Amino acid sequence: MVALKRSQLLFITGNRVGDAVLSTGILAHFLAERPGASVTVACGPLPAPLFADLPGLARIVPIVKAKRRRIGHWIALRHSLSGQKWDDVIDLRSAFFAWTVRAERRWVCRAEKRHEHRVEELARQLGVAPPPAPHLWLSPEREARVARLVDDRPLLAIGPTANWGGKRWPAERFAQLALALTGPGGMLEGARVMVLGATQERDSALPLLQACTDPLDWVGDHDLLDVFALLRHARMFIGNDSGLMHMAAAAGIPTLGLFGPSADWRYRPWAPLGAVVRTPESLEQLTSGVDYDYRSHRSLMTGLSVARVQDAALDLWRRARGDTL
Repeated sequence: MVALKRSQLLFITGNRVGDAVLSTGILAHFLAERPGASVTVACGPLPAPLFADLPGLARIVPIVKAKRRRIGHWIALRHSLSGQKWDDVIDLRSAFFAWTVRAERRWVCRAEKRHEHRVEELARQLGVAPPPAPHLWLSPEREARVARLVDDRPLLAIGPTANWGGKRWPAERFAQLALALTGPGGMLEGARVMVLGATQERDSALPLLQACTDPLDWVGDHDLLDVFALLRHARMFIGNDSGLMHMAAAAGIPTLGLFGPSADWRYRPWAPLGAVVRTPESLEQLTSGVDYDYRSHRSLMTGLSVARVQDAALDLWRRARGDTL
């Protein structure tokens, strides 16, 4: 009996965690049409762990941006992939790289300035309808291992960090919010607060950690897929516009994203139970003033009150439960 040749697929995606998560629905779509495909993923070093449990994974090739040569990272990627021919190359990051490797079919998404969500943009350019929701893969072994880290208490996941200070709602307000939601009479009375972030973001998360009794402290160098597996146990996620927010939406839990100096129409949580609450000021108002400096890490989210976020969380909670009032 002759074994069928496995389809060879090269998937090139983003440098940031959020962008990579938003692209995973496209990969899931192509894999559904090519069962048993062997997949090579090329992406930035930060999101690379997200693909570790991908079925059919051949290898992950980190794209490390060159400091001196403008296209040096693409030259390095081309070298690491030399000698192989692909059935499909899906390039969501570069307008030209797909044509530098041997392939039967090439699928390329170019950045455009349309008023549409990133998921919609990818789907439209690649001819995929309806736009596929982000999807991350977990091995049964990982799911079982992470499940042992939680107890019977409900979890409220909070992501108080972001890759730019301007997008960070003050941690003190996250603390007030968490205490209101989990305290007596709160929406999630008695829930344990899970705090998420990277090691270098601990100072930003510290006021929240200190305010909560027995928080589940996951601020550190945790494997991203472990974080995703843990998010699946939470009742809700509330956090800034970040990769964690998109991971929570992909986990299928109610996800409330806080927005100010970034475009919620472009990067809102893409999920049936995704919602947004933003500052009273528009994106344009926050970023067009004479004192605006994109290099500054001063928070531009201070106009967003705790009461407004709490109301948005309650609205989302009611929607998730199917309440009609």
